[in-house]
Amino acid sequence: MLPGSIQITGETLSGAEIKDICDSLKENSVRLLSIRGCQLSDRDFGRVCRGVAESHSLAQLNMNLGVVSTINRTKHLADALKTNRSIQTLFLHGSPLLDAGLVTLNTALSTHPSLVSLDLGDCMLGDEALRLICAMLPPDGAKSGLRELTLSANPSITTKGWARLAIAVAHSSQLRVLNLDYNPLGDQIAGMLAVAVASSRTLEVLDLEGTGLSNQSAQVFLEMVENYPTCLRVLVLAENAISPELQQQISDLLSEGEEDDDKEGEARGSAAIPTREKTSWIPHSNSHPQMVLLTSGLGESLLAETEM
Repeated sequence: MLPGSIQITGETLSGAEIKDICDSLKENSVRLLSIRGCQLSDRDFGRVCRGVAESHSLAQLNMNLGVVSTINRTKHLADALKTNRSIQTLFLHGSPLLDAGLVTLNTALSTHPSLVSLDLGDCMLGDEALRLICAMLPPDGAKSGLRELTLSANPSITTKGWARLAIAVAHSSQLRVLNLDYNPLGDQIAGMLAVAVASSRTLEVLDLEGTGLSNQSAQVFLEMVENYPTCLRVLVLAENAISPELQQQISDLLSEGEEDDDKEGEARGSAAIPTREKTSWIPHSNSHPQMVLLTSGLGESLLAETEM
């Protein structure tokens, strides 16, 4: 029997439910476990983490919305991740980790052999945490690293921290999706990110929704996509003080770039090196022309759960 999924949201989990979850993990019958927003005792949280440690089938773990609520729980999760070898995607969105929590998780995250997608949005992170995260974006020729990273809504990160991230993104050999929405970035940091995007040989999706940008930032990105070859395919600029005209121009240029890649791939034929895997897109909203990534390069959605 193929591994299935357990998805529970916002419930108080009983001891019997925890036992069922742990048994399924130990039997390797679960590929996706989501207990987002659920209430459970510290003892039961430890039991779940032990099940995670023993599972060889679990590919996606969702503990969004405060499930990892204390440093003690963070330690239990870190211990589980040090033993687990199968998790590819980890959601911790809305967990009050702080920098201390990232310090606790760092070794487990940075040495995990399968982890490629990490959501640390709204985790109250600062510059020290971001420094550790940047080490998970190794440069060319280094160890494997993250392909999808979400850092939405972490307003305590300073300009220095974002500058460090921009450098890491510019040199990362694997990062394809970066979500920075709802951080107070402003035009100065957006300029740094534009340089990083222009330098990156892998980044395809950058989400800057609601980050305090103006037409100044949009003009920089427009000139970048007009004049320099990049891998960028999607730039989300909704909920910023940017004119619809500039947004449309950027969107049109990115679409043209993707069409050119399609033609080049067809011209090279089957003997050529495969082009990057194609993704599925939907409009971000009726009023904005940006697009939202739905699938990842692993052949199925890593960030499949769009509801945070």
